[in-house]
Amino acid sequence: MTSFVQPSFPSQHPGVVRVEAAIGTIRTMRKEFDSTRSLSVMLLAAMVSALVVVADQLIETWADGHLLAAWVALWLIGFVALAMFAAPARRLAAGAVAALNAWSARTAMARADARLWKIAQADPRVMADLNAALARSDR
Repeated sequence: MTSFVQPSFPSQHPGVVRVEAAIGTIRTMRKEFDSTRSLSVMLLAAMVSALVVVADQLIETWADGHLLAAWVALWLIGFVALAMFAAPARRLAAGAVAALNAWSARTAMARADARLWKIAQADPRVMADLNAALARSDR
């Protein structure tokens, strides 16, 4: 008697499927990461903490008998500072990120131009291509 065995094996390894899903999640998270938001939160925290330190120094002089009032005033100053500095910190962070991106693009372009010029000085074909492109742009 002859019998045929037809086992059904999975076409993909389950571990590979999990790793591919994890890599896809990491790529999605990296695309959604906003450096402006992180920078604005850090700037906001720095501004508010500086203001709270100054307020603490001012409140310390009259807080001898009014400790509860001093803490309420300090927290009030902290929350008001959070509300006041949120938008300026966000604008400052967006401006800083835009300036850094522009600087990075200018630096990369300058490096690429320098590299191309160095190659053109060593290779007459590249120099001829550059001269032809310059001649076309003059027209």
